[in-house]
Amino acid sequence: MSQTPIRRLDARAPDFPAALDELLAFEAAADERIGAAVTEILRAVRATGDEAVLEYTRRFDGLEASSVAALELPRSALQAALAALPSEQRVALQVAAERVRLYHERQRGESWSYTEASGTVLGQKITPLDRVGLYVPGGRAAYPSSVLMNAIPARTAGVGELIMTVPTPRGEKNPLVLAAAAITGVDRVFTVGGAQAVAALAYGTQTIPQVDKIVGPGNAYVTEAKRRVFGTVGIDMVAGPSEVLVISDGSGHADWVAMDLFAQAEHDELAQSLLLCTDAAFLDAVHAAIDRLLPGMPRRDTIARSLAGRGALIRVDSLEQACALANHIAPEHLELSLERAEDWIDQIRHAGAIFVGHWAVEALGDYCAGPNHVLPTMRSARFSSPLGTYDFQKRTSIVHISETGARQLARTAAILADGEGLQAHAQSARLRLEG
Repeated sequence: MSQTPIRRLDARAPDFPAALDELLAFEAAADERIGAAVTEILRAVRATGDEAVLEYTRRFDGLEASSVAALELPRSALQAALAALPSEQRVALQVAAERVRLYHERQRGESWSYTEASGTVLGQKITPLDRVGLYVPGGRAAYPSSVLMNAIPARTAGVGELIMTVPTPRGEKNPLVLAAAAITGVDRVFTVGGAQAVAALAYGTQTIPQVDKIVGPGNAYVTEAKRRVFGTVGIDMVAGPSEVLVISDGSGHADWVAMDLFAQAEHDELAQSLLLCTDAAFLDAVHAAIDRLLPGMPRRDTIARSLAGRGALIRVDSLEQACALANHIAPEHLELSLERAEDWIDQIRHAGAIFVGHWAVEALGDYCAGPNHVLPTMRSARFSSPLGTYDFQKRTSIVHISETGARQLARTAAILADGEGLQAHAQSARLRLEG
């Protein structure tokens, strides 16, 4: 009998739809305590700027500073962190950065226009954002890969200035994060974290400049702060716990699949790891592999809670049914662990990223495959996309109407404006007929 609690579901069961909906349910809204704290922090930073940032940095990070300027790291500190890395880590960062850059260069949009017979020119002007804020978790829970995945597409888009905030609890700095900032050419780095960092980036303070968009992961307070400041600035997304869905036909290795489920589960006890499989015996083999491999995992307690709370091994009748369920689930990461995986790509409409074949493990995508690892969660892949170069570019319509074109269009516009009861609009258009 299995020792690891994880749901075993069968898509043929009458109660399966309800069981699946219960499994997928996740409320991303912050609780009242977090909401109240974030409200206070945003209000204070907006009102007093640097003073509030210093107070919250002292209170939450145990970091004393005479000024916010003293919390800014010089570029030399970033370069020193890069130079001090073991060569293996430095090369790995550089290889990953180059692969991410090459991929995101292909996403860069270009301005375009066309000219009508009347001489009217219509088009779209593509321009980069002026200034972007990058929030990076700090201390021991630090993710240099997040620096690469957020900073490189911004740089590729041509963003003018990149401001990074990273908490350093009790002065603890993560050298890999600082090295990643050096590699990606971040302009300024402040050792500030939490909702106060989001507020500083959104509203600006006497020292930290206001940005146009804030990107990057954070805890519940950071996520709630980003949600609250949206509209004052842009944000990348309101992200939920990490997710993986593996579709299997039983042709893979049970240990590989088990470890791929672990790789998501170790993030957070709220992370979701699901397996859809047509082969009941392979589901048993994966469950046995989970039992055998889990005791050796350093984060086994987190993995076990995640699998018990939000994981599942699901029997399906066919790969067609698996793909239909995948489109309903719209997972952040989808692994097609299939013998002929490429044959099924077109069946998938909703997923943050599709990993094709037994060798395309999601962990490679987290670090160095090239595509962005900032992906839609909580079924939002139904309507949103991975973070990319396009998120740091804005589009402006170009409307250059000739006299001939205006005379052709004015009557149509006036008729529609009259229909909407907007007489000034109609008259504004008709004047071009008279001019």
